[in-house]
Amino acid sequence: MQLSGSTTINAPRAKVWAFLTNPDFVSKCAPGLESMEVVEENKKFKAIGSVGLGNLKVRFTGDIEFVELDEPNRAVMKGRGSAPGSAVEGTAEMKLRDGENGATIMDWSADVNVLGTIASLASRMMSSVTQKLSGQFFDCVKKQIEG
Repeated sequence: MQLSGSTTINAPRAKVWAFLTNPDFVSKCAPGLESMEVVEENKKFKAIGSVGLGNLKVRFTGDIEFVELDEPNRAVMKGRGSAPGSAVEGTAEMKLRDGENGATIMDWSADVNVLGTIASLASRMMSSVTQKLSGQFFDCVKKQIEG
């Protein structure tokens, strides 16, 4: 599943970068995130979270790793998680650029693969749920950064 979008945040690029690469800040905005543990500073993290797909609620445990950091321009992260009978893996990228009046434009994309029980049970719903969760995340990020 391919996802992408763009959002404008009314803050300088350095501030947006500092927020989006800090797991303590990002975890406040990630829908369904139950916990995040730093395994290697600025590099690897363990996370536990859940997502609801209609009547189905699935709890994942997973690993997230920054594989590229080009401060304050671009970051790429990979993640892999599992739940009973299911797995998810994906890559996400964000690119930051200067916008008008000191704002930052963030272009993002993600390529997510879902395998197992969830893929077969909820494939029709995943795209809309993912779009909804992405919207909630970015609305929260904007509120936190723009303060």
